[in-house]
Amino acid sequence: MKKLYIETYGCQMNVADSEVVASILADEYQISKDINEADLILINTCSVRDHAEQRIRKRLAELGIMKKKKPFLQIGLLGCMAERVKEKLLNEENALDLIAGPDAYRSLPALIQEAAIGKKTFNVMLSLEETYDDIDPIRYDTNGISAFISIMRGCNNFCTYCVVPYTRGRERSRSSQTIIREAQQLINQGYKEITLLGQNVNSYRSEENGEVVNFARLLEKVALLSPHVRVRFATSHPKDISDELIATIAKYDNCCKYIHLPVQAGSNVMLQRMNRVYTREYYLERIATIKRMIPDCAIATDIIAGFCGETEEDHQQTLSLMREVGYSAAYMFKYSERECAMAAKRFKDDIPDEVKGRRLEEIIALQQELSLESNKNDIGKTFEVLVEGASKRSENDYFGRNSQNKVLVFPKEDCHFGDYVKVKVESCSTATLKGVIVK
Repeated sequence: MKKLYIETYGCQMNVADSEVVASILADEYQISKDINEADLILINTCSVRDHAEQRIRKRLAELGIMKKKKPFLQIGLLGCMAERVKEKLLNEENALDLIAGPDAYRSLPALIQEAAIGKKTFNVMLSLEETYDDIDPIRYDTNGISAFISIMRGCNNFCTYCVVPYTRGRERSRSSQTIIREAQQLINQGYKEITLLGQNVNSYRSEENGEVVNFARLLEKVALLSPHVRVRFATSHPKDISDELIATIAKYDNCCKYIHLPVQAGSNVMLQRMNRVYTREYYLERIATIKRMIPDCAIATDIIAGFCGETEEDHQQTLSLMREVGYSAAYMFKYSERECAMAAKRFKDDIPDEVKGRRLEEIIALQQELSLESNKNDIGKTFEVLVEGASKRSENDYFGRNSQNKVLVFPKEDCHFGDYVKVKVESCSTATLKGVIVK
């Protein structure tokens, strides 16, 4: 059987997509972890930031050198970048044989066949219906403990900085029955943690046999499959996070007490310009509700520095919001203009790069303080931790995460990968809690 090597860049949804691709090609290709034995290399890409695309361009140049030594090697590009630049990329990158957008993975066998006879080919058609809900993903690059389930595809929000509605299409939800079936299969295979994925999981909605299933109800259904399997999700849009969902997280012990709630900016002017359709005040009210209903909940976020027209006052409002919320973690970026996003058409990218850089540094520095403060508050507490693997820094330690998605490192004792253990926190750094197993 031929060998397939997949490199995945970007978000967790791309990881889930790569598992779908592996399943679609399983009749003819076996997944390999050695790129040198591959007959087909697929690069699953992200297009959120320019840096990500430049990284892919560099990688394609490296693969082009490999292809010269192995003429029958085929190379394909998948995902958001494939959708965004399509024919231009196929013409500019000599190493590429084929391109498939996020909704075109079923056409991969045909694309590969055409490429085999020397015809560069692509399919980037977006769909209003494709969810791949009848495909059982192949979990080829997993620790056997944690797994992802895509519950929906696309996005309807059209934030002005974002390309996702243009690269992944409009929002559509999978059947809840297929999601429950996939989750049960993972539980039967011994997985201990399931993450439900969507660009905006709060918008999930499925209607089957007269039953309307929203995201809160779906989360409950998955949580009820086994009290010994944790359930996480990503990502929530602040405009849609409901009291019902917050109550569901609070109700079930195996619903992880961690919510990733991207704010992007702390200024109402910036939020409006980003088309986030909520205000600073509304966001903070949602945070207060989460903290009231789930007192031990950790909250993480995304923040963009230097969006179009951002003043120093706007930036200071972002910093003040960060302090008020007290995030446990954050993904922080400089604004990167994407030509197919609305912001590129409506606004001038007018913040000098050095100003963006300085503001990002201030955001990062503040978040490091907040993360350290959050971790210090956990010293002396005992958490249930899912053992995920060996520590990279010490062969004598394991690592795992608690319900709040914080990494804990602790000495190896009478436990194994996939076990739940009680760990008492004794010290911490900005990124890690350190402790010992207690009986």
